[in-house]
Amino acid sequence: MRGPPLLIVALLLVVAILGWGFVFTVDQREFAILLRFKEIQRSDFEPGLHFKIPFVNDVVKFEKRLMSLDSPQPERFLTSEKKDVIVDSFVKWRIADVEKYYRRTQGDVRRAGLLLFQQINDSLRGEFGRRTIREVVAGARGGVMQSVTEAARAKGDELGVTVVDVRTKRINLPEEVSSAVYDRMRAEREQVAQEFRSRGGAQAETIRANADRQRTVVLAEAYRDAESTRGAGDARAAEVYAAGYSRNAEFYEFYRSLIAYKTSFAKHQDILVLEPKSEFFHYFKKPTAP
Repeated sequence: MRGPPLLIVALLLVVAILGWGFVFTVDQREFAILLRFKEIQRSDFEPGLHFKIPFVNDVVKFEKRLMSLDSPQPERFLTSEKKDVIVDSFVKWRIADVEKYYRRTQGDVRRAGLLLFQQINDSLRGEFGRRTIREVVAGARGGVMQSVTEAARAKGDELGVTVVDVRTKRINLPEEVSSAVYDRMRAEREQVAQEFRSRGGAQAETIRANADRQRTVVLAEAYRDAESTRGAGDARAAEVYAAGYSRNAEFYEFYRSLIAYKTSFAKHQDILVLEPKSEFFHYFKKPTAP
């Protein structure tokens, strides 16, 4: 009972395998070429399921989307100043005519890249040879890449591809040139820095001189005001002293002697050497009025 079902399953499996050899699918992101004995038979396939003859037809598929291709290696170019620069670039491209692309490159992306970069490098060599390092790095870089892209598009048309854009990833100087350039840039920056330091030093001296002048003026005005205030105070004190003396000369003299005693004997270690009959001890000997 198990023999016939197994045989049917086996036959169905063989039919499915053979049938799968008669069909192929094309994705919406792909181009497809149908070959018959290595010759192109058809290339206008829409996305979906299609048929072929096994062992007679082969199907080759290619990427339809935008692709990026880096240069095989950085290239060295000579500027108008006879200085070398090392340039690393890349190209954005897509297949436009799949049959032409297959005939020219056999579908080899690496071969297509080599052919494109031959044209790109030739264009870069010509553009760099007419410009200085400063221009290719900063000033005229956009114009350089536009000219190179146009030349690459012409080459791409021959290969059946559309070149969308060509850009440089980096532009470096050779090591022996970089040292000289960096030394010159450093010297220029140091010269500019020294100029700023000189300007700052001159301004600092001006500010310092103004501050010193203002300080002198402020101190002089303060001293003048202090002397004026002190003179007014001394005059007022003399006036008070005179008024007090005129009211009671004996009391005033006694009060002034007490202040002198207090000031002279403010500390225990103070010593005062005077004659015992000195006028200073007048009120020690005669506490009452004379």
